[in-house]
Amino acid sequence: MKSTYSFLVWSVVGLLLFACSSPNDPLTITQSVNWSSYASDKFNSKYSPLDQINKDNVNNLTIKWTWDSPDNALVNQFNFPVSIYQATPIAIDGILYVSSSSAIVSAIHGVTGETIWTYDPETYKSNAPAHGAFIHRGVSYWDDGMEGRIIFGTPDARLIALNARDGSLVESFGERGIVDLSKGLGREFDPSHYGVSTPPIIANDVIVIGASITDKDPQSMRPPGDIRGFDVKTGKQLWVFHTIPQEGEFGNETWENESWKFTGNTNVWTRMSADEELGYVYLPISTPTNDWYGGNRLGDNLFAESLVCLNIKTGERIWHFQMVHHGVWDYDLPAAPNLLDINKDGKTIKAVAQVSKQGFTYVFDRVTGEPIWPIEERPVPQSTVPGERTSPTQPFPTKPAPFDRQGVTKEDIIDFTPKIFEDAWSSLKGVDLGELFTPPTENGLMYLPGALGGANWHGAAVDPETGILYVPSMTFPVFFRIVKSDSTKTDANYEWENFGFPGPNGLPFLKPPYGRITAIDMNEGNHIWQSPMGEGPRNHPLLKDLNLPRLGWNLRGSPVLTKTLLFIGQEGKYWEFVPALVGGAKLTEVQTQEIIKFDPKMQVFDKENGELIFELELPLNVTGAPMTYMANGKQYIAFAVGGSIGPAKIIALGLK
Repeated sequence: MKSTYSFLVWSVVGLLLFACSSPNDPLTITQSVNWSSYASDKFNSKYSPLDQINKDNVNNLTIKWTWDSPDNALVNQFNFPVSIYQATPIAIDGILYVSSSSAIVSAIHGVTGETIWTYDPETYKSNAPAHGAFIHRGVSYWDDGMEGRIIFGTPDARLIALNARDGSLVESFGERGIVDLSKGLGREFDPSHYGVSTPPIIANDVIVIGASITDKDPQSMRPPGDIRGFDVKTGKQLWVFHTIPQEGEFGNETWENESWKFTGNTNVWTRMSADEELGYVYLPISTPTNDWYGGNRLGDNLFAESLVCLNIKTGERIWHFQMVHHGVWDYDLPAAPNLLDINKDGKTIKAVAQVSKQGFTYVFDRVTGEPIWPIEERPVPQSTVPGERTSPTQPFPTKPAPFDRQGVTKEDIIDFTPKIFEDAWSSLKGVDLGELFTPPTENGLMYLPGALGGANWHGAAVDPETGILYVPSMTFPVFFRIVKSDSTKTDANYEWENFGFPGPNGLPFLKPPYGRITAIDMNEGNHIWQSPMGEGPRNHPLLKDLNLPRLGWNLRGSPVLTKTLLFIGQEGKYWEFVPALVGGAKLTEVQTQEIIKFDPKMQVFDKENGELIFELELPLNVTGAPMTYMANGKQYIAFAVGGSIGPAKIIALGLK
């Protein structure tokens, strides 16, 4: 299951040779600055103080090395479907540790890009993963000053601990290095609906892990989204937090008609944050089964679509805030919250900021859970679907202002020319539009932000020195209608149906910008600047003669922040493998469509004013969140490209 490459042998002899090698030896690593967690640190800052690459020399960036994912050699051999390559490496003392889409873990030399070791858990030999295609975003690191461990979950629901030196299983962890995550959840379920795609967070010697669960099918009895804590040394399960409160637990009454017994999901599929000094971990919780119809789970449905603060050691709930009551929009919290200290009215406050798909930034005192600025419950439109009962109100932050557009009216329709407007407006005839939190309808609703956000799994970056938050987002509406269910396939009365269609002549339906970055001063709660993210369709035949500015692409963008610069990698349009049967069924057919690349570039902004100061052409769009590190005294920026849109690779940039 494990293959160890001969580039560097982590044995006693190898270590002696490593220690005695000369400074010019390509395998020697000195003057390193780490990127020790998926988002740089447990505060989810995505920030590094490195400034060797700066405004004066960023135009000298070039590709220093590329590394091929092991998936490239195996995907055809084993005929397993992969999504775009979304992993982010971590860097420890100049060594990068990264996973492939199928959770093959590798150690890479940070200067040369050579593979040091590789561990293959052979997940592709199990049933199809929870979402029909393999997705894996990376690994976590822990050490006690004596040994380092690489900790990760797999798409087939295993928690694995490896020795960071040689990639061997840690025999004292779980059962010879492996814990079966499908056990200990208190409910029978199809294990092929349950897996892990995101690195767990490790704090105070506790591994806190969620799961990726099939969430778009209408059936109940999905796996529960319980969050669990494991001892990092032994793999022993320490505690479990029920995201759907069970009988006698706080919030159980918000699941009417005993729907808490059979409703699933309500999981944390994305990253979490932790404050080790406080001993708290912060959980951005997802939606319950199913995303767009809640007639089988009436009530507010705690702790769905909530930020929950737990004691790391015990799993005890400290505080929570629910951002969406009885959600029917797939407005799961998509990213780890940012922990930062802010100065408000002359007082320093330990804060937590949660960006959301709906375009809000919710800001709390991370000790008490009290909102920093008032959050108001406001009346919202109600569902007209039989059997559905939506919440009469939803919470609206009063500050900061939304970082993206919310709701759709006639005034939002694209209008570069009268004909473009007329074509767009006439094609929407019969489609329901409405303000934020307008529920899906049987007729069909165009709603904004859509299920992809707003913000998405890339999240925001924050400068801990200034308290400024940088949020990439996209203006991407979606079309859904609620239809009668096929009673032979589900126990729900209704399910959702996507009826999306392209805008006029392939243009978006709405006015630009379609992708943007918003800088928010978290000390005051005010926007500082907002810049388009990407060129956008300004070279479209109907627009090219209008001399338009950058319009932005409605594509997900990933930030990394340094002392002086903001780097943004933006995905291209792509079509993932789409299984004919999802949710763990054996794949007998997949569909693929033409790949379209949109501006495959690394965008570099002046973080003070949002000015675009440089773009570096890349072979493929950036698909994993970038990171930065230093090895041998040189700064690098590394990120993933490819996957279902081409060969999966890690690219490292540096100065010429």
